[in-house]
Amino acid sequence: MNVVEMRHISKYFGSFCANKDVSFSLEEGEIHALLGENGAGKSTLMNILYGLYMHNEGTILIRGEEVRMDSPSVAISKGIGMVHQHFMLIPQLTVTENVFLGMKEAGLVLDRRSLQRQVETLNSRYGFNVKPDAYIWQIPVGVQQKVEILKVLMRQARILILDEPTAVLTPDEVVELFDSVKALSREGYSIILITHKMGEVLSYADRVTVMRQGRVVDTVKVADTDEKALARMMVGRDVDLERQITGGDFGAPLLEISNLTVKNDKGLDAVKDVSFTVREGEIVGIAGVDGNGQLELGEAIVGLRPAEAGEILLCGRQVTQASIRTRLDEGLSHIPDDRHKKGLVLQFPIKENLIMGMQRSPKYAKGIFMRRDAIDAHAKELVEEFDVRPADISYTAGGLSGGNQQKVILAREVDRAPNVLLAIQPTRGLDIGATEFVRKKLVEEREKKKAVLLISTDLDEIISLSDRILILYNGSFMGEVQYDTPLEVFSLLMAGRTARDEEVV
Repeated sequence: MNVVEMRHISKYFGSFCANKDVSFSLEEGEIHALLGENGAGKSTLMNILYGLYMHNEGTILIRGEEVRMDSPSVAISKGIGMVHQHFMLIPQLTVTENVFLGMKEAGLVLDRRSLQRQVETLNSRYGFNVKPDAYIWQIPVGVQQKVEILKVLMRQARILILDEPTAVLTPDEVVELFDSVKALSREGYSIILITHKMGEVLSYADRVTVMRQGRVVDTVKVADTDEKALARMMVGRDVDLERQITGGDFGAPLLEISNLTVKNDKGLDAVKDVSFTVREGEIVGIAGVDGNGQLELGEAIVGLRPAEAGEILLCGRQVTQASIRTRLDEGLSHIPDDRHKKGLVLQFPIKENLIMGMQRSPKYAKGIFMRRDAIDAHAKELVEEFDVRPADISYTAGGLSGGNQQKVILAREVDRAPNVLLAIQPTRGLDIGATEFVRKKLVEEREKKKAVLLISTDLDEIISLSDRILILYNGSFMGEVQYDTPLEVFSLLMAGRTARDEEVV
């Protein structure tokens, strides 16, 4: 039985068509994955189902009844719950308080014991293993994700929309989460899984719908497809995300970090006495669950955050206290973790974003005057080489898709001809086609004998690109591993444990 039917849905934003004649169905008790590139229309479709957008054409049926889904409250009343990618929890409150926050069922005077018992009932039923009286700030992100699911379950949702639910989880936490999701589906819950991770689709979904350019390409049973076929449907061609590097002829160290300590915004040590090197022709990957010091480490290397102790050497030169400008002049390029806040000026055109940091170069300026013809000519070359779409160099960066914004940043940073390229979350939020492009460019820099430091929470990315992998946990390195290390070992190290710890337990 179809619990959800979306028939011939179209949605327009002005003259732009985000969804065109889209039909989608969800069966009772199934896990249905929704795949597509950035801008394919997945989020728009789910926002329509959850009542955040009103569609222009088409109909929505919930259990055979046509519904005008004009607000989230209507969706909730029809048993639909949405778990967003970014957690909406209050750290200072307990699990139980977060679950019942905003619910009239909690009453004017909280009976905490009664509310905790209700949470415990759901816990034991689905194997969530969440402590009802624990504060959110005390529990790991994998458990926080389960709290988000508990929130929608407590509101009697039987249809769950999960938006990128494993973005910040370790491999073990991913398995635990999907064990719980599978348990929900066996109980008759119907689940829509929005994810860009093919492995999750093939391992856990029953059916998959692929969207491209606002339309449905196809809906197939997972048992009848594979990763290559899904990728081809998503981007219209074959995509290769397999490991592309072999061996390595490494040269001298170009980036040397010695006993580095860095504080976070709260004044606590986020990076604790770490040391490592990156050599010519080498990609070193730093893996770990988000929030374990990766961002602070990257910011300290580029000069956005001061080092409390230790040394940073670029091409043999001491730059620990040097300005960002000096580090750039010494051959450092930087792909930041947040392309909107740190990588681009969204109101500026593509051509101006492509010369940021180099605008004083004689190549682009003569005295106080900009050499507009030179800027335009070079921008056109980069836009073509890096396949930025649209190819209009006067188009504002804020109007580009996430993948094309990242291509502009990548083009600019590679164009500096760096000795060291620092890439922080370079494919976060990108579709599979843009991900493939960015990864190939990083490999090309390695082949040019550049040193590449890759900081990413995407373990698949780390494994496919790195010559060596360092695992960062709570600001310290748990160890160095190779790309073919068993996933169980990765999981232990990313959770701050070792095989020896497990033996003791």
